[in-house]
Amino acid sequence: MSTTNSNNGTNNHASDRDLGLWFLEQSRLRSARGRTDMDEDDDAPTELNTINSSGGFLVVSPDKLSAKYTSVNLHGHDVGVVQANKPAPVKRLVYYFEIYVKDAGTKGQIAIGFTSESFKMRRQPGWEANSCGYHGDDGLLYRGHGRGEAFGPTYTSGDIVGGGINYDSQEFFFTKNGAVVGTLPKDMKDMKGPLFPTIAVHSQNEEVHVNFGQQPFAFDLKEFEAQERMKQQMSIEKFSLPTNVSHGIVRSYLLHYGYEDTLNSFDMASKSTVPPVHIAQENGFDEQDIVFALNERKTLRQLIRNGEIDSALGKLREWYPQIVQDDKSATCFLLHCQKFIELVRVGALEEAVKYGRMELAKFFGLPMFEDLVQHCVSLLAYERPRESSVGYLLEESQREVVADTVNAMILSTNPNLKDSSHSCLHSYLERLLRQLTACCLERRLLSGDQGEVFHLQRVLKQL
Repeated sequence: MSTTNSNNGTNNHASDRDLGLWFLEQSRLRSARGRTDMDEDDDAPTELNTINSSGGFLVVSPDKLSAKYTSVNLHGHDVGVVQANKPAPVKRLVYYFEIYVKDAGTKGQIAIGFTSESFKMRRQPGWEANSCGYHGDDGLLYRGHGRGEAFGPTYTSGDIVGGGINYDSQEFFFTKNGAVVGTLPKDMKDMKGPLFPTIAVHSQNEEVHVNFGQQPFAFDLKEFEAQERMKQQMSIEKFSLPTNVSHGIVRSYLLHYGYEDTLNSFDMASKSTVPPVHIAQENGFDEQDIVFALNERKTLRQLIRNGEIDSALGKLREWYPQIVQDDKSATCFLLHCQKFIELVRVGALEEAVKYGRMELAKFFGLPMFEDLVQHCVSLLAYERPRESSVGYLLEESQREVVADTVNAMILSTNPNLKDSSHSCLHSYLERLLRQLTACCLERRLLSGDQGEVFHLQRVLKQL
């Protein structure tokens, strides 16, 4: 069955080309993600900074993970202070480190906390601006001035004390022997910029060992993070959607991508619920655009997902010749690349070379295609291409990119299409997820660009 719309073919040519180029860019972005780490975490501290410390009053061990006060405390500014070699990383939910008090010395004037890069390295953390600290001799919390406030118990030889930053709640917190002692707001005056984990010793023979994560913590950090994420989830679940709205969102997604069989099963399940779910038009779902050519889109998606590219091209030429009439379009390029990839996948390398010379050669020298052509051809250079830097091309998700391209191009041929760019590219569900991503980025920006970086794909994998 042909649904060719010859009257609109010329008028829609520019928008069709834009659609194809959009999916071409998605394939290019996948290649970039394949070469980078999705977590994007900044470097975390690994040792004490022996350069930026009050070296005259303490000795740092050769492994830079222990500090001992070797002088006699004569003045308030005779403090042995040392920062970590790097600031606390900010692209995570929580940062945390610990100290083990090997010897509390003569007075037990040990402190743990956070200080800025400009902190005076002759004073206890918390005694000066740009710092906060939990002190062992009195259990007081100091935050930017010399007056302490009631906070927690004292600590001495044999105790393990930790300091952390909860970027979600924007709080500092401290622990003793695996239990949280207390928290304080992070939005203290002058506590701006990178913050360095800091320890201090202030009386003879005081000695502490620092654990930046090279050893298991006494505090259960993973459980703490799980509880913080549970709080986030509970706050989200306070807001609920009416059942017919959530069903409408899911149904529109299945329609948009041509998952006809799943859609039929979903509709049957919706009718069998008690009470049945009815999706009203006033909920904002207009299915006219995405019901178009549902059976044809389903068939083509299945062919592409099965790697049957020749069959898919045959169906396109029969049903939608206008989509493939330009053999140098982005859509044709992605289909020919996928055919080449499928040949490499099954080990038909000689046939792949012949196909590349016949179909991919025409794209050489065209700037918009050059990098992806090179990636495809590079598959031939590896004995185990799946493990190579271009192995992403052999993943199932690459087939989905091609299937999505064809799906969008078919939707764009609908003569009654109201909004070609949005209706063809994204389902209602995806538009909501894009808005979610934007909101998470904005929320992080309001927190000084601190906290866990939101990655939708990572969240979906955890479900």
